[in-house]
Amino acid sequence: MSLHTKILLGLLLGAACGVTANLAAPPPSPPVEAVALVGGVSAGGAFPAGIPWQAVREASLPPPGTVLAWVLRYIMEPVGQIFLRLLFMTVIPLVFASLAVGVAKLGNMGSLGRIGVRTFAYFILTMTCAVAIGLLLVNTFRPGEAIPRSTRDTLLAQYAEEAGKKTAAPVSFGIDTFVSIIPRNPVQAAADMHMLGVIFFALMFGIGLTHIDPERARLALQVLEAVGDVMVVILNFAMRLAPYGVFALIFSVTARFGFDLLRPLGLYVVIVLLGLAVQMFIVLSILVWTLSRIRPLEFFKRIRDVLVTAFSTSSSNATLPTSLRVTETELGVPRHICGFVLPLGATMNMNGTALFEGVTVMFLAQVFGVSLDLGSQIIIVVLSVLTAVGAAGVPGGSIPLLVMVLAYAGVPASGLALILGVDRLLDMCRTTLNVVGDITAATFIARSEGYALASRAETRAETM
Repeated sequence: MSLHTKILLGLLLGAACGVTANLAAPPPSPPVEAVALVGGVSAGGAFPAGIPWQAVREASLPPPGTVLAWVLRYIMEPVGQIFLRLLFMTVIPLVFASLAVGVAKLGNMGSLGRIGVRTFAYFILTMTCAVAIGLLLVNTFRPGEAIPRSTRDTLLAQYAEEAGKKTAAPVSFGIDTFVSIIPRNPVQAAADMHMLGVIFFALMFGIGLTHIDPERARLALQVLEAVGDVMVVILNFAMRLAPYGVFALIFSVTARFGFDLLRPLGLYVVIVLLGLAVQMFIVLSILVWTLSRIRPLEFFKRIRDVLVTAFSTSSSNATLPTSLRVTETELGVPRHICGFVLPLGATMNMNGTALFEGVTVMFLAQVFGVSLDLGSQIIIVVLSVLTAVGAAGVPGGSIPLLVMVLAYAGVPASGLALILGVDRLLDMCRTTLNVVGDITAATFIARSEGYALASRAETRAETM
């Protein structure tokens, strides 16, 4: 059985077992007094003191002392986290090595500038298109107006504390945001997973290699390529655990939430998923067909390992090692192009995140009765693209950045509590689109630079 089949099997079994466990031991509803208190103030978006938030939060978890709680705490969550940590462990060294080698092998600043401009233009174009699709759908079907007030108040009560934690330190954009891209200490930036700082240092390191003695640069490149190869070996080891890690991750999510939250938020979830599907299977497929000269069906067949990894981990960064390997070996994109485009894309090219943010802002505006004209929605498109660029490539990384867009729209930030219960499912789907967008960008850049992308048979023959 192939690896991607095993991972898919683990995904399906984990979801089935988790939903079964949730149905067998469903968590209790939030305390009645919390719902009543929230119902009195939710229209204003403020949450008063005195609501038993700790009790509300605990009410969303399996009852302590049960078999399900023990299985989640001591088996499923540790196994899932071990798998994720093995993937994250390779990200920083692999990003640095791949990006530095990619920049150095581009040869000169002219090539770097040309490829860089095309890459960023592709990123901005696809993200803008994604947000526009999302806003078109949410304005057409207006899912926020279908949420009953009682349902809104219950969800706010159940997830208000979690929303408060995520929005406690809202992210803002300004001149300091751009200054902070340049790290004072690259080692500290790597330790803090500050990906923009790591990327900037890797870019400068690669440029520096092109300006030193060629012999010394060659030795440095050999070391960096060896580091990349070692990370691939570690990745291959981690992927052997992938079926079990995926099973544990999906079981943990579905066992807690089941399908209960999909009913009241069903239309919102459908709108987001429909927008993601249109962007992936129509917009990106057209771009792959016209710009990269790859048949869409063949394209998705070749990257199926990436699709399953992205969906199960909900992290662009955790999927990056797999994306680098698959894009090079299955699609025939040169290593230096992969090493330049994909690390940038994992941090900056967030098609799914941009679409999700646009839809969520409009959905919450409809829930709270906030009217937004065409001009305001255009600004929401711009803000969604900008905040998507700054979103962390980790599970739930886009939620804190939504605060800024919600503030512009005049929507209470506490409204994020409405969507937190279904966010993990949506995060899995939007991460998949994020990663696919990165790979389409790499194939486009490779084709625009005159490289003939290898056929599937050729790529397999070269790697055997």
